[in-house]
Amino acid sequence: MIPLEERRDAAARRRRDGVLAAVARAGGVSSVAALKQGGHSRHVIDRLCADGALLRLRKGWVALPTADPHLMAAARHGVVLTCVTQAERLGLFVLHSPATPHVAAPPHSGRAGRLAATVHWSTPAVPRPPGTLVDGIENVLVVIAGCLPFEDALVVWESAFRRGLTTPAALARLNLPTGARALLEAADVFSDSGLETLVVPRLRWLGLPLRRQVWIAGHRVDLLIGERLVLQIDGATHTGVQRTSDIAHDAELMLLGYHVIRVGYEQVVHRWPEVQERIMRAVAQGLHHA
Repeated sequence: MIPLEERRDAAARRRRDGVLAAVARAGGVSSVAALKQGGHSRHVIDRLCADGALLRLRKGWVALPTADPHLMAAARHGVVLTCVTQAERLGLFVLHSPATPHVAAPPHSGRAGRLAATVHWSTPAVPRPPGTLVDGIENVLVVIAGCLPFEDALVVWESAFRRGLTTPAALARLNLPTGARALLEAADVFSDSGLETLVVPRLRWLGLPLRRQVWIAGHRVDLLIGERLVLQIDGATHTGVQRTSDIAHDAELMLLGYHVIRVGYEQVVHRWPEVQERIMRAVAQGLHHA
């Protein structure tokens, strides 16, 4: 027979562990109301805060000490992580990391106005439930449409489509502002990377067929310009075995009568005029023709 005192201690540990597990499932930050709704005792929550197992962020909000600092800041100040900050947290391709966090706040939120952050006050495309700390993908993309330059925003939108976080059809059903509607019309679900997203709009002025991810000689090519000019765009992972495979494929393409231009991240993002000039010279020489 287990002594009564030991049974009580074990029950107390289970209650403590239950609260900590619930906070962990919530992403490391939770409202006290949500914990109580889940059947957890306010007394146990207070004891965990007193012992340092939980941090009290502000009235009604607690967090694990190891929680995401962005999430803790959002709970502490009553705002929602959105725009490029939440896009990066979701693993989307963002060209330029923000200097300060981007958050959303309801109108007349005095607390948010004092934050060292970029605050978005616009009405969300999808309503935010009370206690929300992070925006849904639809709201993230709509806020980005009104915050970033068109090209930078398009990179994030197409990245979201590639990751399967939403679809053009789902976004089309929303009441989108003009900027977001323009991005939806321009976005292409077939781009394989953020770098491809940048390149195609920059080359449309040529008036030539631009086909992404065409299968030639056993592999896909990033962009086929006209009939025979191939643009291959290397990301940071094109090293080692991948690089060797790419070189072999380039050789095979050239033997089949294609002309290959291979560029990297630095060239596309920071030295685009050089890339464009190389493509223009190739077109001027007719290398895009069969």
